[in-house]
Amino acid sequence: MNILVTGANGQLGREIRNASSGSGHRFIFTDVSQAPDVETVYLDITNADAIRIICRSEDIDVIVNCAAYTDVEKAESDLTFADLLNHTAAAHLATVANERGAALIHISTDYVFDGEANVPYRESDAPSPLGAYGMTKYAGERSIMNSGCRYLIFRTAWLYSPYGKNFVKTMARLTGYNPSIKVVFDQVGTPTYAADLARLIVGIIDGGKLDRTGIYHFTDEGCISWYDLAVAVNRLFGHGCLVTPCHTDEFPTKARRPKYSVLDKTKVKETFGVSIPYWLDSLEDCISRLKKEG
Repeated sequence: MNILVTGANGQLGREIRNASSGSGHRFIFTDVSQAPDVETVYLDITNADAIRIICRSEDIDVIVNCAAYTDVEKAESDLTFADLLNHTAAAHLATVANERGAALIHISTDYVFDGEANVPYRESDAPSPLGAYGMTKYAGERSIMNSGCRYLIFRTAWLYSPYGKNFVKTMARLTGYNPSIKVVFDQVGTPTYAADLARLIVGIIDGGKLDRTGIYHFTDEGCISWYDLAVAVNRLFGHGCLVTPCHTDEFPTKARRPKYSVLDKTKVKETFGVSIPYWLDSLEDCISRLKKEG
């Protein structure tokens, strides 16, 4: 099969490059930006005709959409562009996938929920996003589901990796040169190592399980706050920073964020027969890679 990957130079896209290195399928990695030492085909997914052209010329069987507008705070004042990437572009990909009879794998977010629950969210729970980012991602989900294409939507959360910008790398930097920092403890969820999600996606493609249409939740196992994650990063890097907990309202933001966004992963484990690593084990692996890379 021929697999088109969008947003291939982001965190998840880079990890899919790694995870697919031993696959028997052909992966075409696309983005609007270039990255050093990797081959990238230019593709603007806001252009439906451009998607049609590359899918036709490369005879695409599967589209993996890793592209998204992910700046939660900036999305509040940049709604038009956030909607273009998270909603309209997703609709374009779904339309082309449907036209071709191709499957679409799409990445969504825990921010489609309002965080008012006190038990992990299931796929059947009604979304109620608080801000622009979550609203545009939910709109993208709906467009895909209404397109008629074969789809697998994976909602994930707190994504990190050795690539790009993410909370883990930010905490590594801040704890490395500050004597003390404050981190919110009243937002609870689960980190996701992009390598774990990439292995799931490539495994589904290689295992011929693309017919299992639906929405799935995937993060690593466990339940922590941003404060807990920062403490773990500080400890694993051996930094002597004092990390103290604080309330969300001590750092006012435009975007409202869910207080509790733990995702129930029963469905993905049962459907695909996968086991999911504990968040700390995956964090240790990522930090080991970061240390090796300096």
